[in-house]
Amino acid sequence: MSLTRNYRGTICACFVGYIVQAIVNNFAPLLFVTFQTSFGVSLDRIALLVTFNFGIQLLVDLISPALLGRIGYRAGVIAAHLFAAAGLAAMALLPAMLPDPYVGILCAVTLYAVGGGLIEVLVSPIVEACPTDNKEAAMSLLHSFYCWGQAGVVLLSTGFFLLLGVERWPWLSLIWALVPLANAFLFARVPVPSPEDDMTPALSLKALAARRVFWLMLVLMLCAGACEQAVSQWASAFAEQGLGVVKAVGDLAGPTAFALLMGMARLLFSKCTVRLSAERALPLCAGLCLVSYLLASLPASPVLGLLGCALCGFSVGILWPATFSLAAARIRGGGTAMFAFLALAGDLGCSAGPALVGLASGALGGNLRLGILCAAAFPVLLLLALLINHRMGR
Repeated sequence: MSLTRNYRGTICACFVGYIVQAIVNNFAPLLFVTFQTSFGVSLDRIALLVTFNFGIQLLVDLISPALLGRIGYRAGVIAAHLFAAAGLAAMALLPAMLPDPYVGILCAVTLYAVGGGLIEVLVSPIVEACPTDNKEAAMSLLHSFYCWGQAGVVLLSTGFFLLLGVERWPWLSLIWALVPLANAFLFARVPVPSPEDDMTPALSLKALAARRVFWLMLVLMLCAGACEQAVSQWASAFAEQGLGVVKAVGDLAGPTAFALLMGMARLLFSKCTVRLSAERALPLCAGLCLVSYLLASLPASPVLGLLGCALCGFSVGILWPATFSLAAARIRGGGTAMFAFLALAGDLGCSAGPALVGLASGALGGNLRLGILCAAAFPVLLLLALLINHRMGR
């Protein structure tokens, strides 16, 4: 992937932006059991935290095209990182300051979800607008940094909890808040292009909505987000409660393995885009995703359950970036509106997947295995949508 020198700092800032996104989405889930024991938060209210996080991101996706038209990409991406930093700092402070700790957690989630939503809308089109010679490879490499960030969050947080105790998690939340704060300063210094900078006329929202392929891409993004987050958000709690392993082992063998294999899949795809297109790779990964869900939810063996979680990480690795690249190739001139609605659909899936797992588990006596089994509906829907896409392409 060749790149002009002027935009290397921009790409690096975008990479760190996805690490920030990983912190926002994956730090709190490591504390789900802690929230239960320390604050008395029930499983269904914890599931609401995930839904609330991605629901706020979804709302931000919806309003971002009009907002970015007024303030521009640079101001938007800087504001995104400042909101993320404020939310992580609030997570450390507000639960102890307010009479109801759960309200404090919700306030913190609101702040960093605004930042996460803006990052999701902005970073991918910024990379798409940078002068690279292989857009699919650049997009897959970008999204791999979400995985490295997720693995880093789990590994470093687990090390912190082992050394200093999980009861000191507010200090770690303040430390994580420094990452988006530093990246906000980096984005203030590098060039920030937008999709509208090229010569392709941007399609109106009405023109986008008139295309059947646009709606199909939205379905693909929804399924991609649901397939990824339904297991990712519950991997730590699933390993602790569903498989009966201790927290340190569960965090390392569950979320960490998931993230590393997801990053590996994205890195491999960035190297193989010449021989393996997104359209050919997506059905293979969707099928493997379905197998991983069944492996995680059906057997009674903890080893097979953890193997299913890890395999799920590899299988969902390219779903999100490959769908972005496929949409950009199929819908020329989609611009900010297309990327915003793709992010909206993805965040809707990120909310729906974990919510279904939590609600189904609660209804089935707190059985996370059966909750994950119910979420296997998403890879099935993804396979059906890809079949329709193949027929439309023909």
